[in-house]
Amino acid sequence: MTSSAPPGLARFNAVADRAAAGLLHEVCASRAWGAAVAGGRPYATVGELLDAADVAMAGLTAADLAEAMAAHPPIGRPAPGDAASAREQSGVRDAERAKLLELNLAYQERHGQVFLICATGRTGEEMLTALRERIHHDADTEREIIRTELGKINRIRLTRLAETLRAPRAPAEGER
Repeated sequence: MTSSAPPGLARFNAVADRAAAGLLHEVCASRAWGAAVAGGRPYATVGELLDAADVAMAGLTAADLAEAMAAHPPIGRPAPGDAASAREQSGVRDAERAKLLELNLAYQERHGQVFLICATGRTGEEMLTALRERIHHDADTEREIIRTELGKINRIRLTRLAETLRAPRAPAEGER
């Protein structure tokens, strides 16, 4: 492990397989993706972790992508208590929220899933524009765009995980 690696990455590398699976499930709900990323530990750098995540994303089947998508709330309506979604969708203004939800419903009707976009750094208007364009895509085109967008989301979340993962709390006296 290089000294430039964030301490959270060392902690991620050191956790038990079950704990790693749980952490990765918070990043991406695809079990196949999580197993592939966890199976590549230890990672010497965040770059290696992100590269492994990209390779795992490229290998997901349509069913694996659907599993990952099922955990994502609609754009404009982050799941209650989901700090990651709320943070990622912070560019949506109240005035855009209703239109995003309306178009998301039309997208869901056409594609059978929520509209997925890496919202970090995008305005609500940018997401509306993308939604208006993508609603007309065929299933294969949309699946590959989803793969790309999901990969971006995973990279952001993994980077945050590697930078912020704290050491587990030691049990207090009498908790064992």
